[in-house]
Amino acid sequence: MKPAAPQVLSVFEAVAGSSLPVRVRCWDGSTAGPPSAPVAVVFRRRRALRRILWSPNELGLARAYVSGDLDVEGDLFALLDGPDVIEKVARKDLGALGRHAMARSATTFLRLGAFGPPPRPPALEVVRRRGAKHSKERDAAVVSHHYDVGNDFYRLILGPSMVYSCAYWARGEAGSLEDAQYDKLDLVCRKLGLRPGMRLLDVGCGWGSMAIHAARHYGVSVVGVTISHEQVDLARARVGEAGVADRVEIRLQDYRDVHDGPYDAISSIGMSEHVGDSQLNTYAADMMALLRPGGRLLNHAISSVAPLEDSAHSSPTFTDRYIFPDGELLPLSRVLDGLEHGGFEIRDCEGLREHYALTLRQWVANLQRSWDEAVRLVGSPRARTWLLYLTASALAFERGRIGVNQVLAVRQGERGVSGLPRTRGEWLGPDDSG
Repeated sequence: MKPAAPQVLSVFEAVAGSSLPVRVRCWDGSTAGPPSAPVAVVFRRRRALRRILWSPNELGLARAYVSGDLDVEGDLFALLDGPDVIEKVARKDLGALGRHAMARSATTFLRLGAFGPPPRPPALEVVRRRGAKHSKERDAAVVSHHYDVGNDFYRLILGPSMVYSCAYWARGEAGSLEDAQYDKLDLVCRKLGLRPGMRLLDVGCGWGSMAIHAARHYGVSVVGVTISHEQVDLARARVGEAGVADRVEIRLQDYRDVHDGPYDAISSIGMSEHVGDSQLNTYAADMMALLRPGGRLLNHAISSVAPLEDSAHSSPTFTDRYIFPDGELLPLSRVLDGLEHGGFEIRDCEGLREHYALTLRQWVANLQRSWDEAVRLVGSPRARTWLLYLTASALAFERGRIGVNQVLAVRQGERGVSGLPRTRGEWLGPDDSG
């Protein structure tokens, strides 16, 4: 019987249309590819090929990796960021190879014993979802899937700040992740013009970091809302430990159920990706209704760089099935349109794409340093899922496939009064990050 590895490598090079800078090792001990390659792809079981054959795209590759049927030895960044390796292999349907190439690949798969019924997807995969998309009940379920996996696991990845959004590397790459997250929270507070005595609503408050920072350093009263049970438990504990329980209230509450305005300012950091295009205008109207005249909204969100009509995937994706079910990355233009339809005046927009790439690489390093503990806490499949997700996301930001933006919007007062000084330097205030 012919060794498996050269045959497997030949199939994927046929899909890519060129040689691949990877080494392949298979279940029979055979190897193929350049010995000096920075990464080896290990097909531990034939089932890895069967998963890819049934889903010849990124989802099939992800299923093989998450299940442990396929492994990666070496630098995962090097594999995903090779000369368009994943773009060539994961994004192409084997059927597009043409009849001759497809027949040749099918013969190879048959010879390798890869044909058979579709393997059961890893248990972490979300397929069936109950209720209408972005209903309160369904949103609560999918948010729980992502966030209620253990606060200790998130602490391994995020570090002591427990901030799960793009940091702001004002001090350069030599600064620490904690410094950069402090500077991001401070940047948001300065953009919102927070002052003692103000009332802040933090929508999607996570583990309470923004609420604690605003109360401790700016003397404001904060209401933070999230629909993650585990986030609420830890956020309340952290608020108490920080000594700001008299100024911070953490609620288990959907943003659509907040009706105790007016607030002087609203921060929405990494939350509106869960809102969805169909609910964006409603979200904007809700935020507008909760603000006093002259109040500011800071909307910090990941964005698609593709037009909305081009951003929908015809086939299921790894991110939707494993990471953010029902999550939607909207183009910045759509976010601005939604906020303006809600009555807001857009006063500023800052792109932080490169900052998120640096943040994600720090999170990857944190996870890799604590790999054994992560596996102990959540199991190997979930740890693998997160390593793949964080690594691929870092590269997506570096290559400009997705972005992240902070949009500052204002509810005008009478006769167009915004409450903002005329220049950015004046309304942004001093920067103490240095």
